[in-house]
Amino acid sequence: MRVDRLHPWPADVAEAEAIQERLRDRVELTGPTAFTTVAGLDVHYHGDDELSAAVVVLDGGTLDVVEQVVVHGRAAFPYVPGLFAFRELPALVEALERLTVTPGLLVCDGYGLAHPRGFGLACHLGVLTGLPSLGVGKTAFVGTHEEPSPERGAWSPIVLDGVTVGRALRTRRGVKPVYVSQGHRIALDTACDQVLRLAPSVRLPEPIRRADHLARHGA
Repeated sequence: MRVDRLHPWPADVAEAEAIQERLRDRVELTGPTAFTTVAGLDVHYHGDDELSAAVVVLDGGTLDVVEQVVVHGRAAFPYVPGLFAFRELPALVEALERLTVTPGLLVCDGYGLAHPRGFGLACHLGVLTGLPSLGVGKTAFVGTHEEPSPERGAWSPIVLDGVTVGRALRTRRGVKPVYVSQGHRIALDTACDQVLRLAPSVRLPEPIRRADHLARHGA
């Protein structure tokens, strides 16, 4: 599949922040509501800087694997809060470019609008690919939220500076919620509906679970 290289990889913090500020205006917060194929993206670290980036494309109906790619490399940027995406983007972009199919939706292990500059990994990958994208975080990152009620499907808004940037969403009764935010070309209701549909019985969506396994084990 094709990924637009809209900028060079940054050399320092100032350049990275400027890229996020510039591309943030390209984010669209509406889009399709159904997807034939869905890709999960995840990165696993082997030590401090060695990493494996995985993309697993699933059939949107059956959740069977359509295609998968794993790329091994090194972190491309130092660890800086709010700029973590730049450590992983080059390897994830390479993995996406190796796909022979173009997925309808990207499900990222990370954040989208729920980010200090409103432009997390899910936003960045969505803008570079032009595809609908969403982020699913395992822990809260920015903003505040109330604990959602215990039943599956319950949620509470994540609010940052008076603006809703995502939802704490319960995907399994009595289990810690996940933190869903829009990336690109998707509404928040749709993003949450997709996360619930893709996590029929466990906490994390199946595309991310599959990508995590591939990044860790290579198969």
